[in-house]
Amino acid sequence: MTATTPPPQAEPEVRKAPPPPDSGARPGTARRSLLRALPVSPAVVLLLLFLAGPIVYCVVIAFTDLQLTGQAEESFVGFDNFTRAFRDEAFLNAVWLTLVFTVLSSLIGQNTLGLALASLMQRASKPVRTLTGGIVVTAWVLPEVVAGFLLYAFFRREGTLNAVLDGLHLPSQNWLFTLPILAVSFANVWRGTAFSMLVYSAALNEIPKEVTEAAEVDGASGWRRMWHVTLPMIRRSIGTNLMLNTLQTLSVFGLIWVMTRGGPSGKSQTLPLFMYEQAFQNSLIGYGTAVALLLLLIGSLFSVVYLRLLRTEV
Repeated sequence: MTATTPPPQAEPEVRKAPPPPDSGARPGTARRSLLRALPVSPAVVLLLLFLAGPIVYCVVIAFTDLQLTGQAEESFVGFDNFTRAFRDEAFLNAVWLTLVFTVLSSLIGQNTLGLALASLMQRASKPVRTLTGGIVVTAWVLPEVVAGFLLYAFFRREGTLNAVLDGLHLPSQNWLFTLPILAVSFANVWRGTAFSMLVYSAALNEIPKEVTEAAEVDGASGWRRMWHVTLPMIRRSIGTNLMLNTLQTLSVFGLIWVMTRGGPSGKSQTLPLFMYEQAFQNSLIGYGTAVALLLLLIGSLFSVVYLRLLRTEV
């Protein structure tokens, strides 16, 4: 009986390691990168000169006691301006009023009214859309100072609102004295709703009609279609609109200054007005600049929150 020899096994294939990448950059690559950077270099220089430069200078003087008058030279004071701000009741009041003004006029007022107008204009006839859009956009394109004077004439003691209330035999009051933060919030809603309306009109036009028609055939009411179909499909537009409106509202100055100048007794003094008062009326440039940096920090926090919310939806 002959023993069978096992078949020879194939030797495992030895793979050669790939050659190491060439660490040296090709001469043509660096030259092409420089050529591509040349067209944008003037814009970069202008941004560094007129944007980054003033920001860096503001950061520097925020840590000094620089004043407009009565001072030979400024000195470095560290974080004294910032600690002074958080111990100042007027500053804390301005922070609170800024948050109230932003929530009422931007997060609730402009956002909600802009979405409502955009939804109603989707179902309205063309003449109604043209007339409504023209009126709302006209309020938006008015200069801030002009809008402030118009709303001042509307809310003042002898203004239009009280004349209407007197005609209806309803009690009237001096709105700019009793409820100043609500008056300026309404003014900002009146002026800035057009932006939200345009954003949401463009977003609603991108929703396929088949989706809303299918929800309507399934028996969904108008509110259910809005909550379960429309809002989820335009959520990115909602987030973007909220971020832009919030940043714009945080920097509103002329509208409040014309209507109330932050009064009475600081009841409508938001951070931009408080910063202006400290820097240019009290001549405390260092302290006012520190307040401006704190306002920038608040806007950055809002932006981070909105950007994180938008990132989770990608």
